[in-house]
Order: sequence, then structure tokens, then C-alpha cells
Amino acid sequence: MGKLEVNKRHKESSLLNTAFEFFTTKGFSKTSISDIVGNAGVAKGTFYLYFKDKYDIRNKLICHKSSQLFRTAVQELESAPDFQTMSFEDRILYIIDNIVTQLAENQALLTFIAKNLSWGVFKTALTTPVTEEDINFADVYHAMLDEAPYEFKDPEIMLFLIVELVSGACYSAILYKDPCDLETLKPHLYETIRMMIRTHQGPEKH
Repeated sequence: MGKLEVNKRHKESSLLNTAFEFFTTKGFSKTSISDIVGNAGVAKGTFYLYFKDKYDIRNKLICHKSSQLFRTAVQELESAPDFQTMSFEDRILYIIDNIVTQLAENQALLTFIAKNLSWGVFKTALTTPVTEEDINFADVYHAMLDEAPYEFKDPEIMLFLIVELVSGACYSAILYKDPCDLETLKPHLYETIRMMIRTHQGPEKH
């Protein structure tokens, strides 16, 4: 990688990191592009080489941070001793449990993602890595579907429902312990996810 490319990536990373710091401490509405570029140490014109506006950097941050969560979860899944023998359900739940644990340990990130996440942005996060270190979770998900012994009906809808359930339930449990704390919620949540997966499970592959 050339020096120019390294410099470009450093500037983009600096802008993303600075924006995240401001959005999670000062708030999105109270943060200006001038705040971001001033603290990132780049010219305002440089900002527009990477992002259209403040909403664009926010959306790319959601994509980037979401991808980092998935990347960590997938890496840990693939290094688990029983990975090869895990069922599709168990692999999905392993990833979910890992991500939920990461968010419980970083409540600023949970608040930022939950406040700004829509299905459209989440789909972009799944399929459009922002940096080279990000993963395309859609590829991972489809590989898991391919390896499963069953066909699945409407797998994108299944994923949508799981994401909506997990994000809403865990947000309340982690931040407000409502209707209970996270550890009390988990068995109920994970059994519901298993039932959702089985509802979408189709015929066995031949």
C-alpha cells in the first residue's frame, strides 16, 4: 500500500473516530462538521472527500461499528472448539450472544446504534463494508444458510425479525433492566429466536 493510500485511510479513520466520540458525548444534533474536522486535525474540504454530510458520516459510522461487532462475533464463533458440529441455530445464537455481550460492555455504542439504526441502514451495514477491516455479514449469513441441512423460507425476513427482536429487547434490558436484567432475559430471548428459526425452516436438503 502506497504512502498516499495510507494517509487517506488515516484521515478517514480519524474522521470516523472523532465523529463517534462527539456523537456519543455531545450528541448528533449538537455536533457540527467544524467540530469533527477541528478535532480530527483535517481541513473541512477533506471531510467532503469522504462524506456527503453529517448524516452520511453517521450512517457510515453505524455500518462500521455494526460490522466491527459482527466481525468480532464471527471470529470468535469460527475459533470455538465445537464450531464444525454446531447447528445453524446454535451458530446464530452464538453470534447474537457475543454481540449482546459486547453491547452490554459498551453502552455508549449500544445507545448510538439503537437510536439511529433502521433496517435500511442495517442492511447497508451487512453488505457494504466501510473499511477494509469490516466484513460483509451477508456473505457470512448466506454461507451459514448454505451449510444448514434445511432450506429456509424467506431468510431475509427471518433475519429482519431476529434483529428487531434482539435490538429492542436487549436495549431495554441493558439500559433500563426492563422488564428484567439481561441475564434473566437471555433464556427467554434465545428460546424465542429458536422458535422463529424453526418457523422459517423448510424441507431438508437432498
